[in-house]
Amino acid sequence: MNPRPGNQREMHCLAAANDICGEGAVWHPEEASVYWTDINRRLLHRYTLRGSSIDTWQFDEPVTAVALTQDPEQLLIVLGGQIILWSTQFHRRSATLFQLPTWPMTRCNDARVGPDGALWFGTMQNNVLHDGGSIPVTQNLGELLSLEVNGQIKVWHTDIGIANTVAWSPYGDSFYFGDTLRNVIYTCEFDRDIGPSTQPVAFAKDFPRGLPDGSAVDSQGYLWNCRYGGSSIVRFAPDGSVAEVIEAPIKNPTTCAFGGPDLKTLYVTSAIAPDIDEGGLGGALFCMQVGVAGLPSNLFRL
Repeated sequence: MNPRPGNQREMHCLAAANDICGEGAVWHPEEASVYWTDINRRLLHRYTLRGSSIDTWQFDEPVTAVALTQDPEQLLIVLGGQIILWSTQFHRRSATLFQLPTWPMTRCNDARVGPDGALWFGTMQNNVLHDGGSIPVTQNLGELLSLEVNGQIKVWHTDIGIANTVAWSPYGDSFYFGDTLRNVIYTCEFDRDIGPSTQPVAFAKDFPRGLPDGSAVDSQGYLWNCRYGGSSIVRFAPDGSVAEVIEAPIKNPTTCAFGGPDLKTLYVTSAIAPDIDEGGLGGALFCMQVGVAGLPSNLFRL
């Protein structure tokens, strides 16, 4: 597959956070803010549009993803070895919903709430050292799971290298999930009552610009995929064809989320690339105006 030339959209740096591995972006409409994480430094960040203020909280495990719930003052925080409810008012844990039995050998990774109101998340070989450094991922220890508020867990797929990209089509009838190590994003049909209802097939495989990291779907059903190591964001059409390649000012864009009052702002997290000089932009939070609205986040069913 030959990628078409990249488009020069304007990506603006919102927060030079210097994240080792920024991830987990989600737009919080009631607060008019975007939350995101730094996995390796165990941080949760919040950028609030009003005043352009940034708040940061420290946790005792890697922080991999953030999701909204039916209560605007309760967030789902996905940590390396557990998933918790966290109060945005008191800035503390309010409940523990799940503990990963294989932590710290494996850890949680990307996560989103599905149209069924459950949290869908992936796991992977734990590559985060105690001091915040990283080691290579060499084993396919990852799984794709779902979590209900009552603690019920289902394992849907195993033998995944790095579980990334958890997303749904606008009507919730198609599901996307990826394996970064295999350079593939899969798709399958999705039923709100039973979950994935067909065997997954390759949706985007072996794209040559970097590897698939996190994604977001717009209201037209196009999947925007951050390409780790590829200095780009790729907009895939619903049939898997490449509609657009957007050049990024950093090597490692990691995930994206639509936000802003009209959901036409794409927020993009990034990871520092230690092998190149990025002028201080690596590990920053970026925003980009796009001509199509995204989808509002599904809410975790409490």
